[in-house]
Amino acid sequence: MQSWDERFGQADLAYGDRPNDFLVEQVGALTPGNCLCIAEGQGRNAVWLAAQGFAVTAMDQSPVGMERARELATRRGVTLTTQTGDLSTWDMGEARWDNIVSIFGHLPAALRRDVHARIVKALTPGGTFLLEAYTPEQLEMPGKGGPGEKDMLPDLAALREELAGLDFVLAREIHREVDEGLYHHGLSAVVQIVARKPTGE
Repeated sequence: MQSWDERFGQADLAYGDRPNDFLVEQVGALTPGNCLCIAEGQGRNAVWLAAQGFAVTAMDQSPVGMERARELATRRGVTLTTQTGDLSTWDMGEARWDNIVSIFGHLPAALRRDVHARIVKALTPGGTFLLEAYTPEQLEMPGKGGPGEKDMLPDLAALREELAGLDFVLAREIHREVDEGLYHHGLSAVVQIVARKPTGE
């Protein structure tokens, strides 16, 4: 966590203050209500979602990141709840969240599978999970971003298995230009999903 605290403590916001492009594009697909943003860094996506009318909780392992998120929320005049915790143990609850958002929140594969299984349980019936992540192909791309370990880069096939129980509204692997602060930029290989929990559960 030390490295994340150091990154998030720099003067400039590591990934900028603008929301993720895919999130902005797909915000209309989200379910009205509350929203949990996991591995949320310095809060850029959570703060934007709060401005769109969602009741947002931002969660990250870095207390420095969450402090920067609160500062950004204050500057933007929105209300934001922040939680510091480790995704390996942090309790998301059951049928608690109308939306869960994961933007470039890369985890080791074993932990990612566990977190995604818990996300399925944590969504309310009709709730929505939105994710954008770098794929293994990113290791060969000219763009800058993502971890250097293939184990932490999911592809669409893996995500379909890990999120069994959700209905995929949108699911694609694409190349796109990413422009997010100091650490994410250039032509990149990403996977994007919007998936919904059936209302019959």
